[in-house]
Amino acid sequence: MRVEYFAFLSPCQVFSYFVRLQGAVNEGGLACGKQAVALQMGRIAFAEGICCNPSSGDCQRPEANMFREKVRRLRWVWMVLLANPISVLGQTPAKPTGPAPAAGGGAKKPGVPQAAPAPAAPQSKHFPILLVASGVEPQWSVRIGMKGAERLERAGYPPITLEPGEISADDSGTAWTYRAKDAGTGGDVTVRLSREACTEGSAQTKSSFRAVVTHAQIGILNGCAKIAAEEFPEFKQKNLDDGDPEKKKVVPPAITGFKPPVAMAFIDATGKVVLVRSGVTKIVAPAGYQLSLSHDGKRLLFTRDEQGKDRTIELYDAVSGKSTELMRGLVQRAFWSPDDSRIAFMRSTGQDWTVWTMPAGAPDKALQLSTSGVWALHGWTDAHTVLASDDTKLYFLRTESPPTSTAIREVYGDAYEVMSSDTIRANPANPDLLMVTAYVSHPKAGMPTDAHTGMGGAAFLYELKSKRRVDVTPANVFAQDAEWSRDAIQIFFTNPEKAPVICRVFWDGSGYKRVRAGSDLVVGE
Repeated sequence: MRVEYFAFLSPCQVFSYFVRLQGAVNEGGLACGKQAVALQMGRIAFAEGICCNPSSGDCQRPEANMFREKVRRLRWVWMVLLANPISVLGQTPAKPTGPAPAAGGGAKKPGVPQAAPAPAAPQSKHFPILLVASGVEPQWSVRIGMKGAERLERAGYPPITLEPGEISADDSGTAWTYRAKDAGTGGDVTVRLSREACTEGSAQTKSSFRAVVTHAQIGILNGCAKIAAEEFPEFKQKNLDDGDPEKKKVVPPAITGFKPPVAMAFIDATGKVVLVRSGVTKIVAPAGYQLSLSHDGKRLLFTRDEQGKDRTIELYDAVSGKSTELMRGLVQRAFWSPDDSRIAFMRSTGQDWTVWTMPAGAPDKALQLSTSGVWALHGWTDAHTVLASDDTKLYFLRTESPPTSTAIREVYGDAYEVMSSDTIRANPANPDLLMVTAYVSHPKAGMPTDAHTGMGGAAFLYELKSKRRVDVTPANVFAQDAEWSRDAIQIFFTNPEKAPVICRVFWDGSGYKRVRAGSDLVVGE
């Protein structure tokens, strides 16, 4: 492990350094010091045989008197160097001070010896590594590894892998700028460290560096940084992997702390509605779609087609094992609220679909929430807000305040098509983080496409505040109907393939896994 040292030359070391550069030291040298520091070629080298204490006994030998005479002849240079200590390894040295130019343009006088220029000060390209920078309000952290900034983490959002770039030091030698790229979006990221005492959050937590992170979309994050070598176990493996470039790549740590669902519902290959609770599988209905499972996993809402245009919204109770018809007519797409006390659904009067809410189990008390028609209902973002959309806007319909909206194209960007079959889901732990499943307008080579539209299908994450958008499902997979797990870090989606299969990825796009045959999986607990 390479450790940074910051050192200054003592007057005697400056004297020894200058004498050696002037050729004053012969092969015999002066041997009075055990070890001294000599500056050679802009670096620190440890050597024996250089006088570091003029008062020592060895310095009184005749050989030393010869050198002291030479020093007296060069006293003015020695005084200049003493007035400007040379700093090395991480500190940018002061510029040497030379004699003032003579009047009249600084012309040299014949016969007058000119002073030799002082040696150039060494420049250091060293920078701190193996640090963790962090801050609060909002809570965030950045890992600075052997190559620079490599990962940005924020509470409530998936970690961002960074591609380390150029690292530069300020002239002061006490501040460094680490440049990087957001691997998901290509956005510029800089981390600026300055060596100064820093306290963030608790006054008892003190760090040696102040840190400022600037992300092209997220903005500025302020905090502190400290050396944390124990957080970089890959550093120990570095020398072992020098011969294998693949092993030297920065690999994001695996997602941990997730919980497999213990209650979930899905549609099997024959179209039956299936409920799984604590490992027990039960067929709930011979047909159905648009599933929504309560947070305790005990009640399941689903839509069933009837004759003509009519539909029914059914409620299945896992405790009693019975289904109840909640409402019939032009109704569809029911969602449980976060506390399972209310249900949002869509109803049509024959022209437009509008959004309604009702207390759970009391359809006679249903109230209209939207005043205009919508294309799709996407569930709840919190206990008082329902998410809906049409072809131009994404609506935030509130039960206790006026609605707001944002342009749907701002969410989708140019790569995705806006359709009524799309699904938009707010993260259960962070309503600022949306997950959208939509058609890909121009699929890249290797992406499966829909036989009818010729387009691909993918899920992406969108942050409402920062407007950061990043794909989350694999590029070689067709994804549709993505849903969050209750722990907010797993994503389950349907891959149609030849026969529909339910797959899972983590919210950072890692951990792709085929879970089981079926489609439209929803998670209860």
